[in-house]
Amino acid sequence: MTEPEHIPLASAGVSHHTANVTALEAFRFAGEAEFLEAAAARFKGVLLLQTCNRVEVMVEGDGDELRSFLTGLGRTEFFVHEGRDALRHLFLLASGIDSMIVGEDQIIGQLKKALSDAQEAQTSSSFLEICINKAVHVGVEVRQRTLINRGSVSVGSAAVLLAEGEIGSLAGKHILVVGSGEMGLLVAQALAAKHLTAMYVANRTYGRAVILAGKIGGKAVKLSELYHYITLSDVVISCTSAPHPIIHRKDLAHAMKDRCWPVEGHPRPLILIDIAQPRDVEEGAETIDGVHLFTIDNLRSINEQTMSTRKAEADRAHEFVDAELGLFLRHQNRRSADDALASLHTWAESVRIRERDRALSRLAAPDKKTAEIVDDLSRVLAKKLLTDLTFSIRASAEEGDLEAVDALMKAITQGERIGNEKKFR
Repeated sequence: MTEPEHIPLASAGVSHHTANVTALEAFRFAGEAEFLEAAAARFKGVLLLQTCNRVEVMVEGDGDELRSFLTGLGRTEFFVHEGRDALRHLFLLASGIDSMIVGEDQIIGQLKKALSDAQEAQTSSSFLEICINKAVHVGVEVRQRTLINRGSVSVGSAAVLLAEGEIGSLAGKHILVVGSGEMGLLVAQALAAKHLTAMYVANRTYGRAVILAGKIGGKAVKLSELYHYITLSDVVISCTSAPHPIIHRKDLAHAMKDRCWPVEGHPRPLILIDIAQPRDVEEGAETIDGVHLFTIDNLRSINEQTMSTRKAEADRAHEFVDAELGLFLRHQNRRSADDALASLHTWAESVRIRERDRALSRLAAPDKKTAEIVDDLSRVLAKKLLTDLTFSIRASAEEGDLEAVDALMKAITQGERIGNEKKFR
C-alpha cells in the first residue's frame, strides 16, 4: 500500500525501554490539567498517558512541532513517532506488546482513562478519539485471538514474584500494601493466594483501605500507623499515586531500629518494593541497615522469565496488529476522498441542472410529464458517468495516492491534462 501523504498523529515520551525510574520521574508532568491546557494551544488534539513505566504525549499534529513543544518544557532525550509509525506504536501499546510485562491488561484501562481525561479537559479531538478507540479494539482482539496474556503478570503481581524471589515462599509472612488504587488491588489479589499470616492495607483515605482489605481478607490500617506496621512486616509494597514520597528515610530508619534482634544488633531484613511513579520511598532509604529497596527497574527480569512462554503469541499479535493497521489506514485514506467526491458531485449536479434547463427551454411548452422524463434522464446519465470515476477516486485514496485523486478531479472539473507518467486503474 502506498503511504498516505500525511497522517496527523504524533507521539513522544519515555518508557521502560530506555529510561530508568529517575528518568521517568524527571520527564513526568505533575500538573496534568495544566499540561493539557498548554498543549491544546498548539495542537488540534492532545492527551497524556502516564503510568508507572512510561510517560507519553499523543497529539493530532506534527512530530517536529511536538518535539519543539516538549523541548521548550525542558524535556530531553525522548522518542518521537509520527504518522504510520505513531499509529503502529499505539496499536502495539494497546496490545500489551510494548509493555514492561508483555501481555499485561492494565494498559487498556490506562488508555481509556487518558482519553477520558483529555475529553474532560476538552483537549481531545475526533481524530484522536478514533485512533484511541481503534487501538483499544485492537488490544482487546489481540488478547482474544492469542494467548499473549496467558501466564503473564501485571506490574503489581510482578512485584509479588520479586518478593518471593528474595525471601522464598511468602507463606506465613506479614505483608503491607500501601495504596488501594488499581495497582494496590492487583498487588493484593496476587498476595491473596500466598497463605500469608497477615496482610495489611494502608492508604491516604482510610475508607478505601477498608474496602480493599475487605475484598482480600486483609486488615486496613491508617496511614498515621504506617511505620508501626512497617515494623511488623516482612515485605512492604508501595504503589500510591501521591505526588511526593510517603515513606521518609528518617522515619524508616527509626522503624528499622525497632526490628533489631537483641543479640545481633541488626534489624530483621525488610523487603521494600516501590512501584509508584513518582516514587513513594524517599531517596536514600536503601542505605538504611536492613532495608532492601527495589523499584520498577528491578521488574524487568520478571518479564524476561515469563516472556519465553509467550514469544510465539507475541509474534502472532504483531501480525494481527499489522493487518489491522493496514485496514485502518485504508479506511482513513478512503475518508480523505469524501471532500473531493462531495465537490465532484456538486459540480456534476450544477452541470446537469444547467443542461436540463437548456434542453427544456428548447421544447415548446413541455408538459409536466415531459419535464420529469428529461430530469430523470439527466440525473441517470450524470450518475452513470460518475460511477467509474467515483470508484477510481476512492481506490486511489485507499492506496494513499492523493496526487491521483487531485489529478482526476482537476481533469474532470477544470480540463487539466493528466501526465502520461500517471497510471490509473
